[in-house]
Amino acid sequence: MLLKGKAFVFGNDINTDYIISGKYKFKTLDMNELARHVMEDLDPDFYEKINKGDMIVAGSNFGCGSSREQAPLAIKHANISCVLASSFARIFYRNAINTGLPVIECDTSQIDDADVLEVDLQKGIVYNKTKSMEIPVTPLPDVMIKILRDGGLIQHFQKHGDFNFD
Repeated sequence: MLLKGKAFVFGNDINTDYIISGKYKFKTLDMNELARHVMEDLDPDFYEKINKGDMIVAGSNFGCGSSREQAPLAIKHANISCVLASSFARIFYRNAINTGLPVIECDTSQIDDADVLEVDLQKGIVYNKTKSMEIPVTPLPDVMIKILRDGGLIQHFQKHGDFNFD
């Protein structure tokens, strides 16, 4: 699975209310509407700047805070291809994989805004095309790649049946 896009860099401790403000989470469950408000508390023009396939890049503890699935779903519906961070809140990480949003733990300190990135999930490499450098990551287990390829855990079960991870 190869992902390509431009980096949008944020800092540490990006909580789920920064990802999608609480003022929207209770007004609608329309993920396309929520997607228009992704990251707007940190960058009010974020949705207008992104293109399909672009990537969110952050420091440590991305997705901390509440465990609502709306945060990774809103990112996914904004057509962000993946999130790269030096670490994730565990519940956000699980929700992201379960909803089909790739999340990659790696050293993000040498990625800047607008860097063009390629992420090879199977090889476990982030290619920073702008800086001609490779950033190693721990490859995702095959089962996670299958879940992501299928679009999330529910879609995986619908396609393969209960608990069939072959």
